Parts: sequence; C-alpha cells; structure tokens
Amino acid sequence: MAFIPGFESDGVVTVNRVILKPQYSVEDLEERVAMLCENVKTYHSETGFVGGMVVLNSGMVSNEGSTVGQAVESPMKDREALIITFWNSFAEHEASHRSDTFQPLFQQVLELCENGNEEIAYKMLWSGQAYSKAEAIEARAAKEKYLKVD
Repeated sequence: MAFIPGFESDGVVTVNRVILKPQYSVEDLEERVAMLCENVKTYHSETGFVGGMVVLNSGMVSNEGSTVGQAVESPMKDREALIITFWNSFAEHEASHRSDTFQPLFQQVLELCENGNEEIAYKMLWSGQAYSKAEAIEARAAKEKYLKVD
C-alpha cells in the first residue's frame, strides 16, 4: 500500500519553506494556506495533484536524532512551516502555478514570507507506513532467525 494513496513511485514531491514575517501569526498562515490548498484540491485534483500536507516547526529538537549540538528548542518554533505537495508530474505541478485561480492566493501566502520563496521538487526514494502489530512481531522474529549478528 502506498504511503499517500494514489501517489506513484515516479511522482514528484514539492516543498516550500515558509518563514513568517514577525508581524504575522500562525493563524494568518493557516488561513491563507487553507485557501490555497482548497483551490489546488478543487482545480487540480484531476490534473496531477495527489495530496499534500503543511507542517509547522514545533520547536522540539531531537537530541537523539541530531548530530549538531544539543539544542533545547529550535529558534524557528512557530515561525517556520513546510508546504509539501505530491504530484503525478513536475509539468502538472508547474501548470497549476500558472492557473488564474491559484496565483492570487499564492501571492497572499508569499506576503507572509520573510524568506521569499523557493520551491524544490524531489523524487521519491522511499515511503512507507508502520507495520501492524502482527507484522512487527513477524518482522522481529524473521530478523532474530535469519540475521544473527556475530
């Protein structure tokens, strides 16, 4: 099963990094991005859009997963967000940005950004969901049986 239902392994993932200007709030971002995302779903679900998500920097820094110092909290907490979208192709993504309905909403989001905008397209190398409880038990048993570490 695909991590994002309907997203094929040769699809494109785009990432926008938004850093909020000090005079704007997370609520401002949520409102403007919601309008933009609704537009994309409405006008581009049949022309290459597969799905998306918006994530906000929580401020938490994993000291177990980070190798650069032992930060207590990210200075970008509640100021940095990633807008991540999944597309069938890069050409379809680009066409969505040329849409008359998209551009005014996109400009409203850009007004919030102190970092301008750079949208990077990535190709999927891996995606996956967690195992079910039964699958996890089976996977551990197989590792214990066949992957003995000497």
